[in-house]
Amino acid sequence: MTEPLDILVFGAHADDAEIGMAGTIVKHTRAGYRVGICDLTYAEMSSNGTVELRKQEAESASAVLGLSMRSNLGLPDRGLFRTDEHIRRIVAEIRKWAPRLVFAPYWEDRHPDHIACSELVEEAVFNAKLRRYMPEVPPVTVSQTYFYFINDLGRADLTVDVTDFYAEKEASLRCYASQFTGPAQSSDAVATPLTAQYVQRVQARDSLLGQKSGIGYAEGFASRLPHTVHLF
Repeated sequence: MTEPLDILVFGAHADDAEIGMAGTIVKHTRAGYRVGICDLTYAEMSSNGTVELRKQEAESASAVLGLSMRSNLGLPDRGLFRTDEHIRRIVAEIRKWAPRLVFAPYWEDRHPDHIACSELVEEAVFNAKLRRYMPEVPPVTVSQTYFYFINDLGRADLTVDVTDFYAEKEASLRCYASQFTGPAQSSDAVATPLTAQYVQRVQARDSLLGQKSGIGYAEGFASRLPHTVHLF
């Protein structure tokens, strides 16, 4: 029987989760939590790198993050749609790992696949708890779904102090050299938004978000539901 996860993070492509919340992931794995990532596609439409290289980079990043598991559903890159098939595949993954918390990309982003991933995961989380939906697999109720930011920063409903784990975030991003290395460093690379000092912009974003709370680095998250606290 598969041991349940505390946190399951979904991304459209390998490196999405690292961009948005690698520091939060490491903070939890170092504290003993079981965290996994499910990438929906092999990013076969990426301008740089190859599917095989991206798999190797994801494995390296997973080791840095201390993940308990990483999976890939092999859905079509630039072909993510709210179809019953895609929703069922994600529901099956949620029921397999029975996570307490699920994370997905924020629902507004310049990349259509990130938006599609957000919508698919949100619907799958809802369907996963329905006992008459895919009745051959026991239902699973996720306690809360949070949304992380990739390209476009929306209003953060909560932030996580990742200052002490930011070196690991940077290391996990360096694993994806095929995506963040520009033409000047690699003859095989072509210029994309990811090669235009993208990692530095992520660092600046996390630094500015941390500055609002007087800390070094923070990662922000959005929630559809109110974030409940018992005492202030």
